Amino acid sequence: MLAGYSFRPRLWALALAAAACAAGIALGNWQSRRADEKRVAAAELESKRVSLRGVFRPELTVLLDNKIRSHRVGYEVVTPLRLADGTHVLVNRGWFARDAKEPAPPKGEVRVEGVALARLPHALRLGEESKSRVRQNLDVPGFARETGLALQPGVIEQHSDDGDGLLREWPRPDLGVDMHASYALQWYSLGALAVVIALVLSFRKNAQ
Repeated sequence: MLAGYSFRPRLWALALAAAACAAGIALGNWQSRRADEKRVAAAELESKRVSLRGVFRPELTVLLDNKIRSHRVGYEVVTPLRLADGTHVLVNRGWFARDAKEPAPPKGEVRVEGVALARLPHALRLGEESKSRVRQNLDVPGFARETGLALQPGVIEQHSDDGDGLLREWPRPDLGVDMHASYALQWYSLGALAVVIALVLSFRKNAQ
């Protein structure tokens, strides 16, 4: 015990410290979970590499708007690929700048190599989703109903180069792991700091 001081905690200060500590732990846990999810996603993608042969259906291409590469805005090009059994799978073929001409897919049968994704990432949507050729999001079941195609579940993120000029620099699935881990540490530290400050302020000088 400090000479001349006694431990007389203020209840409101302890309550605020407890709330801040709980919030710091909760937010730190959330950031830790996000880091773990990205590590798992990266590991899973390594085992989901695929190679398919089929014919592209360019008349059913959808352009996903507001996709950024190297600070430039453009489109990701999603085109159905017709397989030998008559079913289709959506292929995210790559990116091109908004001020450039859209590259056409190769004609005839092609081999597509890439990674199988459960779905396309969804952007924030305000109001009803457009069914035009250019849109913000593309949902596989919804697109199947819209077009009448027998679509296989999931989407292929194309990594092979077929000479169409599209950019295929896909974000790494583990991108941001270090950032989430750093944020988690910051939130845990802030929670601990709130408790320390409350305890320090609880020591009050004795009246002489």
